[in-house]
Amino acid sequence: MARLDRLLANLGYGSRKDVQALVAAGKVVLDGKAQKDAGARIAVDATLPQRMTIRGLPVDPPAPLVLMMHKPLGVVCSHKEEGEKIYDLLPRRWRLRDPGLSTVGRLDKDTSGLILITDDGDFLHRVISPKRHVPKTYLASLDRSLTGSEGGVFAAGTLMLDGEEKPLLPAKLEVVDARTARLTITEGRYHQVRRMFAAVGNHVVDLHRERIGGLSLPPDLEPGQHRILTTAEAEAVFNV
Repeated sequence: MARLDRLLANLGYGSRKDVQALVAAGKVVLDGKAQKDAGARIAVDATLPQRMTIRGLPVDPPAPLVLMMHKPLGVVCSHKEEGEKIYDLLPRRWRLRDPGLSTVGRLDKDTSGLILITDDGDFLHRVISPKRHVPKTYLASLDRSLTGSEGGVFAAGTLMLDGEEKPLLPAKLEVVDARTARLTITEGRYHQVRRMFAAVGNHVVDLHRERIGGLSLPPDLEPGQHRILTTAEAEAVFNV
């Protein structure tokens, strides 16, 4: 149970005073009835968007929220970096949610593809925990043709990246064509995929993340679009 005004304020619909004004204007409807008491306590669960409307539109899902996004090129994942941010692609009020939304790991500015965003700290830490080794699959377009030796090097578990003292865990390479490869890794080191190909004398021209664990980027999700995941869909990340 939660106070109506506090709930909607935490979902980014404005201050509690703003929410009280919405209620007074009859703009908050629950189970077909306009609410009259902003301080009323209501049941909160995943069905709330089917039961409540704000200004005639379904209320945003309450926490915990997990969504997938097709990250486009040129967008950054950090609140601190300059430039267009991944959060700018979400509804403006979502920036005011409490708890706030965070990306589950990051993709750099020049990498596109699947990224998860959540306000669920437990889910976030389960995905990025080095103990779980959740696999991530990338499609890499390369500057030069593959030599045929890269798969063995990546799978050996002995490859050292410049400036590091611990070898990489084994990774799986699938050759798509002479200059395209699909690489699955179970770590998340800084610019890891790009540095791996650089270590074998190649250069990544384009990089796109297709998959996290058992969750794939849907072909109909266009760059910049997002989709809210059900609990079962989010948990598919761990089904590997």
